[in-house]
Amino acid sequence: MNRVSNVDLALAALLLEAAIGYPAFVYRAIGHPVAWMGALLSGLEMRFNRPAAQDIHRRMLGILTLFVLLAATAGAAFILDRIFSRGPVGAGLLILAASSLLAQRGLHDHVRAVADALQRDGLEAGRKAVSMIVGRNPDCLDAAGVARAAIESLAENFSDGIVAPAFWLAVGGLPGAACYKATNTADSMIGHRTPRYAAFGWAAARLDDLINLPASRLSAFLLVLASIAVGGPPQDAVAGSPQDAVRAVLRDAHRHRSPNAGWPEAAMAGALGLQLAGPRVYGDTLLDDAFMGNGRREATVADIIRALRLYQAACVAQWLVLFAIVVIWRH
Repeated sequence: MNRVSNVDLALAALLLEAAIGYPAFVYRAIGHPVAWMGALLSGLEMRFNRPAAQDIHRRMLGILTLFVLLAATAGAAFILDRIFSRGPVGAGLLILAASSLLAQRGLHDHVRAVADALQRDGLEAGRKAVSMIVGRNPDCLDAAGVARAAIESLAENFSDGIVAPAFWLAVGGLPGAACYKATNTADSMIGHRTPRYAAFGWAAARLDDLINLPASRLSAFLLVLASIAVGGPPQDAVAGSPQDAVRAVLRDAHRHRSPNAGWPEAAMAGALGLQLAGPRVYGDTLLDDAFMGNGRREATVADIIRALRLYQAACVAQWLVLFAIVVIWRH
């Protein structure tokens, strides 16, 4: 049996992860690859991030830290890729390893938990649930703010947690996707504009911006496609549409403070008839960001459910795109 092609690997890993997620018994037994990356990065950061050093030195040490993290990750992934390179058992293990770098099922469950908490137990429960998936201060959020935060997280993480690792799986196999996850993990841990990380995490933040460029645009495209299939909301709501999604992306995506997050957020906002992003509070700091979309600000639990349906359709659209590539490639 020939080795699994990268595109086949991406499609199979997406389907497997959608079916079983990352099993709890596996997590209890060996942890998770992202946790391993985070542990290595935490140790490197404690060793190399020296607050007393000049910014230029801290930036260079941050580059060194990122290089060590990526070298270790790429080396481990390459070894696994070689070990699992042939045979049906090897192919199955390779697909299983690749599926651990995706988060379709987990993302859906976390966002659904916010909707359930808001609907069943009220605002405080919703704030607690949404604090598990966003970095902003939940105490500043009303019910509509909690719903918007969940939807924004769903849109951004669709790109970062699903489309991007699948893209790099298709392009670079297991090593490509693993290095993407290592960079994304580094950005989430040290890529902050704070006194501690502004210089040290500069390389991680810039590289993460760069490698997410293709996936963020693709994510917006998939969400627009999904909006065609999902259709409009109930009659008593203000409808979004595929046309609104396209208009929001073209008008608003480039105005977001992130070069990437605005694309899926704008597409989601237009498709749902909402206005997302805008000013938000992180800790005690007000972040004055641009608005995505020009619909309602008063998001509801029903909007979270609609966003999840849109997300599911976008995941299916990604599978179909990869399947089409496999068919075309083989012919």
